[in-house]
Amino acid sequence: MEPAGQVRSLRRTLLIGILLPVIAVVALNTVSLYRQALAAITTAYDRTLLASAKSIGELLDVDGYDEAAVLHATVPYSALEAFEADNKSNIYYRVSSLQGEMVSGYAVLPFWRGTIPAKPAYAALVDFYDDHVNGEPVRVAVLLQPVATDDGRGMAVIQVAETLELRHTLARQILLDTLWRQAALVAFIALVVVLVVQRATHPVRRLSQTLQARLENDLTPITAPDAPRELRPLVDATNHVMTRLQHLLDHQKRFVRDTAHQLRTPLAVLKTQVQSALRNDIEPRQALLEINATVDRAAVLANQMLALAKVEQLRQQANAEVLDWSAVLRAVAIDLSPLLADKDIDFAIHTTPTPVRAHDWMLRELARNLLHNAIKQTPVGSALQVDLVADGTQAHLCIADSGPGISPDLARRLYQPFSAGDVQHGSGLGLAICFEIVQALGGSIALVNRVQQGVHQGLDATVRLPLVQNT
Repeated sequence: MEPAGQVRSLRRTLLIGILLPVIAVVALNTVSLYRQALAAITTAYDRTLLASAKSIGELLDVDGYDEAAVLHATVPYSALEAFEADNKSNIYYRVSSLQGEMVSGYAVLPFWRGTIPAKPAYAALVDFYDDHVNGEPVRVAVLLQPVATDDGRGMAVIQVAETLELRHTLARQILLDTLWRQAALVAFIALVVVLVVQRATHPVRRLSQTLQARLENDLTPITAPDAPRELRPLVDATNHVMTRLQHLLDHQKRFVRDTAHQLRTPLAVLKTQVQSALRNDIEPRQALLEINATVDRAAVLANQMLALAKVEQLRQQANAEVLDWSAVLRAVAIDLSPLLADKDIDFAIHTTPTPVRAHDWMLRELARNLLHNAIKQTPVGSALQVDLVADGTQAHLCIADSGPGISPDLARRLYQPFSAGDVQHGSGLGLAICFEIVQALGGSIALVNRVQQGVHQGLDATVRLPLVQNT
């Protein structure tokens, strides 16, 4: 989690994400090269120690045979001169019998007590090991050298030891040279990465500058034809969000405009009625009745406009659940049963289970508006039929009333707000609300005059919504 207020930099993330693995690989490579160089140095100097031991072996004499053999050694300084040419290392040697009796050399060099490897690295009975002389670490080569002369035969143990100053100095020099080269390599890679990341993030910075330079209410789609392919999903998603925001903004502006326009009339009428009552132009009871009717119409209008706004709000939400439309429809029919009884309507309803994905409020508002409109248009004592069936992949609702139907002029503007057929008893928002709900649920709605044998029978309001399969 990023700390509050701290914004992650894409450029910094790319740099860290690229450079850290590179540095880790370079560090591992440096360690590996150093170990390889140290192993090569050790091998080279061990080979020199072995050569010196062999040189000493060539200077040995023996009297007697096997256990009775007595070794003699005369080792000149020139035999060890190659080791002391740098004046940095101390050389020790020791010539002993197999039993450890020293024949020549330095007594401070401990006698070898090890064993010869089963598969020595050289064609000789040789072993290399680390030890200490006078408290200093040394590298020792031990050679079991057979010695044979005309006067005897025996086995000599030749040890040649060297302090490690020269080896360590050379290893440090190799390490420093390696580090300098690897540091130069990392610096070069870092420079290349910075340049590449700078170039790669240039479209992002340019896009950011373009957005920052926009006006506050500019929600037009972003045009970025030269944006990299990786940025296209971000640009498309941003354009999609801007389109939705523009739609919401337009809806809000239209809602405010329509609300101001539609509420102005009932408020003006209400003010006139109140002023008339204050002047005693009409009877108080009659004035109150007129004011009450005006307030009722204004309340209906306000509720319908709020419903229209709520449809748009629910459209943006993605938490719709699966509901049985038939149960919702029957519940709404029960709520409106007093209206059916008042007009003595011959009401019939037939439904089958129809699972649809929708908000409960949407289904109820849709059914309420359609049924209320059908009840209002149906004459007293006439029939009103409601059928809801599952038709393939769709739920099909048909509300058939016995009313006068709709005129061709009204049919052309039927779903537009404030297009009521009866301006005295409606605001024209009911069908607009139904249309918006059906559109939000991915369905369709149609109002068609029902004609049989050339005689008008009423109006069929049909709605189709997608069924939820396998529920």
